[in-house]
Amino acid sequence: MFSVIFPPSVVGALTVAAYLAATVAAFVPLAPALLLKLIPYRPLQRACSRWCVGVATTWVAVCKMVFRLLHAEQWQLDLRTPLEPGRNYLLISNHQSWADILVLFDLLHGRAPFPRFFLKHALLYVPVIGMACWGMDFPFMRRYSKAQLAAHPELKGQDVEATRRACEIYRSEPVTVINFLEGTRFSEAKRVARQSPYRHLLRPKAGGLSFTLNAMGEQFAGIIDVTIAYRPSRHSLLWSWASGEQDQLAVHVDVLPIPAELAQGDYEHDAEFRARFQTWVNTLWARKDARLGRMLDARPTMQEQRPAAL
Repeated sequence: MFSVIFPPSVVGALTVAAYLAATVAAFVPLAPALLLKLIPYRPLQRACSRWCVGVATTWVAVCKMVFRLLHAEQWQLDLRTPLEPGRNYLLISNHQSWADILVLFDLLHGRAPFPRFFLKHALLYVPVIGMACWGMDFPFMRRYSKAQLAAHPELKGQDVEATRRACEIYRSEPVTVINFLEGTRFSEAKRVARQSPYRHLLRPKAGGLSFTLNAMGEQFAGIIDVTIAYRPSRHSLLWSWASGEQDQLAVHVDVLPIPAELAQGDYEHDAEFRARFQTWVNTLWARKDARLGRMLDARPTMQEQRPAAL
């Protein structure tokens, strides 16, 4: 618990260095599997993917140990429903920082199947991380502007196809599929620019959620609804988390049933179904916004959280 003894800058530097070292070390056993996965033989590719997931699961365990060694971690975890590691889940969460991903890995470790989430296609080319995510069958999504779609109509629907391919792979093994419905990290500037009706959230994008439910809805044990509340910080939330300012992070977790009438339907072409689905998602989001407001109001101040450094 170095964060009780050392200043935030030291704790942050040690945390970042330890996570980078663990990531580089994990890449050593990943590299042979990534090379073998290039061979177009499906049983071998599936075996390589499972090996990569096993290595990544060990990486998460090491990172959890490092975090608890370096931080006075006192998360306020409100877990309403127990999770089962052997069952499939669809997870939705608010999205404010890259730290969200590390928090979710930590939270789900030992509680639910190893998570996969939808990534921007550009991240495929990030050294180590992009290759590792490809090895574990993370779906990479391309984003096109309205102008690009107007000029190239054939590009429309590629995200749907990527979702379908990913879900086909996930049918063969337990998985937690993470969907950040906001589509990007929250900021007040984005909230205002996009005229979000919510105080602490951006508008949810329901289409991807519907496509995932269409492909795998009958396999999901439920929807893990996660709400993460950070304390305000002058720094980026990722650095604030690494340096120990967020050691009293608040996380609310509940498992919601999937309405049978919304698990299947043509979101793209059936206007009536699309309206019902959007109403359901907006109701979930309104509840999350109110919950997040209460959680943020209860966050301790900087002075209340951190003891004076020795």
